[in-house]
Amino acid sequence: MKNNPVVPYILILAFGIGLIFFMSLQGADNKKEIAAEQEGGGETTEANDDGSALVQTCIGCHGGDLTGGVGPSLHGLDEARIVDVLTNGIEGTPMTPGMKNEAEAKAIAEYISTLK
Repeated sequence: MKNNPVVPYILILAFGIGLIFFMSLQGADNKKEIAAEQEGGGETTEANDDGSALVQTCIGCHGGDLTGGVGPSLHGLDEARIVDVLTNGIEGTPMTPGMKNEAEAKAIAEYISTLK
């Protein structure tokens, strides 16, 4: 009996459709949380945070240990420079003005300065 070469593709298609269905159910369950976050009413980090939670937004570009990735290493940077970049941005990069408020930027800068 000869194997049909189309069967694996059909299985992958069925798995993909099923995955999309279950992911949409998950999104429907979380729609109130998602709407609150988009309106700015989601969970916020307090300004008196030590910066470790706030720095999570940096990991995507600067790497898990902030030693560089798409963006440069943050280790050894001056705290004032970090605050300036987070509040004023860098033209021509993903670091847009107003990414963090002054208190958040200071907390992040203080936290990054403690990293070795």
